[in-house]
Amino acid sequence: MLKQFARQFSQSARSQNKVAVLGAAGGIGQPLSLLLKTSSRISQLSLYDIVNTPGVASDLSHIPSKVNVQGFVGDSQLKDCLVDSSVVVIPAGVPRKPGMTRDDLFNTNASIVHTLAKAIAHHCPKAHILVIANPVNSTVPIVAETLKREGNVYDPARLFGVTTLDVVRARTFIGQLKNIDPAKVDVTVVGGHSGITILPLLSRVKGVTFTQDEVEKLTYRIQFGGDEVVKAKNGAGSATLSMAYAGAQFTESVLRGIAGEKVTECTYVQQADKTFFSCPVELGRNGVEKIHRDLGKLSDYEAKVLADMQGELQKNIEKGQSFVAAQY
Repeated sequence: MLKQFARQFSQSARSQNKVAVLGAAGGIGQPLSLLLKTSSRISQLSLYDIVNTPGVASDLSHIPSKVNVQGFVGDSQLKDCLVDSSVVVIPAGVPRKPGMTRDDLFNTNASIVHTLAKAIAHHCPKAHILVIANPVNSTVPIVAETLKREGNVYDPARLFGVTTLDVVRARTFIGQLKNIDPAKVDVTVVGGHSGITILPLLSRVKGVTFTQDEVEKLTYRIQFGGDEVVKAKNGAGSATLSMAYAGAQFTESVLRGIAGEKVTECTYVQQADKTFFSCPVELGRNGVEKIHRDLGKLSDYEAKVLADMQGELQKNIEKGQSFVAAQY
């Protein structure tokens, strides 16, 4: 995998950027930072966490690439980590445990994300912000509302919820089911980033057909794929390696956009006032250039899943917004 990323990240790099990873010593942060260390689009990789980041940075610094790595630890060093960053990736937060939903993570992770967003507002307000910390349906609105209140620096074109893992899982599971190369599967996943709010548009996948039973089982597996990992790890963690892979891919896409390439990715962004939704988005130099809001013709099953998710998704969004309002 590392060789694959090295090849991918070395192609046609047109710009150099400082990228900050907040939560870099954690289960997602360490493999994510490893993959980003291979990127020729990054000049400075700044790693932040409350413990252990100097050691992680030292370890990564022995990898032969041109990316300069520096570790920052504790509140007093957060400013230095963030200043001049063009991209900030936030995998910080506690992992999900058996029986725990993403919503159960809310109280702890909401506070963490709110604190980091305040620092971003003051030290790199024009950075592209990539939120991995769960529950993404709520943490992205937390970042948005915090940036509004901390100097009114919120730019909806530069805030993203990383839902790439849902696409990664969909490609993998389709490939397994149909015995085809998952790397060649093109699938769109819309909605949110938890449970019933995730909707893979299987009717759009070219070159394969699905029975209704396959559609329903695949949709469920993609929606709750994270539970497979939590169960398999026997409570020792959640999806970290696959999330790091997905996070690195999306970070690379954002960097390609900054470099002037036209890139389309599914990501959770603001659609209208106080509304967020994941759908195909065109990325460019300033972040979001175009949102493909029109999902076109859906199957009856997809239309039902889309309708059924709306209440849950809006509740998640409002929970994040209410959390920030209570802080001021």
